[in-house]
Amino acid sequence: MDADVTDADVIIVGAGPTGLMLAGELRLGGADVIVTERLERPTGQSRGLGFTARALESFDQRGLVPRFGGLETSPMGHFGGVQFDYTVLEDAHFGARGIPQSRTEAVLEEWALELGADIRRGWEFLDLTQDENGVTATIDTPDGERRLRARYLVGTDGGHSLVRRIAGFSFPGTDATRGMYLADVVGCSIPPRFLGERVPAGMVMAAPLGEGVDRIIVCEHGAPPADRSRTPDFAEVAAAWQRLTGEDISGGGADWVSSFTDATRQASEYRRGRVLLAGDAAHIHLPAGGQGLSTGVQDAVNLGWKLAAVVQGWAPEGLLDTYHGERHPVGARLLSNTLAQGTVFLGGEESEPLRALFAELIGLDPVKRYLAGVVSHLDVRYNMGDGDHPLLGRRLPPRVLTTAAGPVGTPELLHPAQGLVLDLADDPEVREAAAGWKDRVTTVTGVPRDPEVFAGATAVLVRPDGYVAWAGTNTDSLAAALHHWFGTPA
Repeated sequence: MDADVTDADVIIVGAGPTGLMLAGELRLGGADVIVTERLERPTGQSRGLGFTARALESFDQRGLVPRFGGLETSPMGHFGGVQFDYTVLEDAHFGARGIPQSRTEAVLEEWALELGADIRRGWEFLDLTQDENGVTATIDTPDGERRLRARYLVGTDGGHSLVRRIAGFSFPGTDATRGMYLADVVGCSIPPRFLGERVPAGMVMAAPLGEGVDRIIVCEHGAPPADRSRTPDFAEVAAAWQRLTGEDISGGGADWVSSFTDATRQASEYRRGRVLLAGDAAHIHLPAGGQGLSTGVQDAVNLGWKLAAVVQGWAPEGLLDTYHGERHPVGARLLSNTLAQGTVFLGGEESEPLRALFAELIGLDPVKRYLAGVVSHLDVRYNMGDGDHPLLGRRLPPRVLTTAAGPVGTPELLHPAQGLVLDLADDPEVREAAAGWKDRVTTVTGVPRDPEVFAGATAVLVRPDGYVAWAGTNTDSLAAALHHWFGTPA
């Protein structure tokens, strides 16, 4: 094969929500990006129907929320099928509902293309090799095999990731123990079961999607994991639905049918040399509350600015390694909470004592606050090193500052995906300390509308992903934090 070499800073394999979000983040950071996707066009199918509060905040800080055409958030969510009010946490909610994954992908693809990402559909990843200078990917294209060369490659190619296997990532975890059907059915007139309903032989869920379409999930006790090499047909789903509910839906049909399992696995490392993983390529789990898509989006937001900094040449040593250090624990916690939810909600009679105990515990406000933080991802806190300020390592709350130009929300300040220094006391020493990084960090002087949120800090350093890297009053330690996260001043 004669190789055509196409140079890029980063190749992304897979144009799902994670890959598209990463493409946009990298372009905001100045990196040249090629996205390869084996599908010639989006399927239009939507396993996910929303995303968590933290994913919504991630979209908001890039100015993407208006593109969804109106988002419906709900204060009520659930854990293991037990419903409770997530506003037990300040500024919290369960997340955005009723947004098909196909819509999310369309919004992110449009955004990434506007920013200059090169998205190549019908290009199927086959193989890769890496050396000390970059990665060469072999791709099957409509015009034959080609090789693409880039400094880094990121696998966002889903739970069956070929990138993960070829690059030699280990993927420990537990095999599937149960199989479930997922389908969008038409002409069935199914009563809604929004949170799912436990029945003697398993669990069923139904939610109307509009225009006569219902989303259903069927989990039958004792059903073995499905053969993932074949797509189940509607007759199988209808028969399982009738066994569990007694309702005959065989006279209807399905727009599409799929299956899934409770297999739970996580890559031991998110980076091997110049190859990285994000989203389902790095972690698979039982679907629960839109957490999979949301975690993948947050992987992308965490990785994007760091990888762009590396290829742009200003990243401090070790910055890229913080991607695994920060996101691997989040992924591990995701797997833990989805396994727990599956045990509580999908288990048979043997799980009844656990369900009874859980129902008591979830009535306690501290338990509600803990679980709301886990599922919404609002409790994510990264290790930023020394310091005990309550904001350190947490995402900056979406508060409003009053500046000389008027009020501004902190998500708006993050639209360009640069770092931020918030000068909260109109202190020239703060502005002077940050001046050397003005090519990658924006300094904003303003008065906070809610000063108690900043707990005495007169300046705050915020990373491009929206997380607080430093908060305090000492400009010497501010300069040290800028060196640590944003490298040598220009």
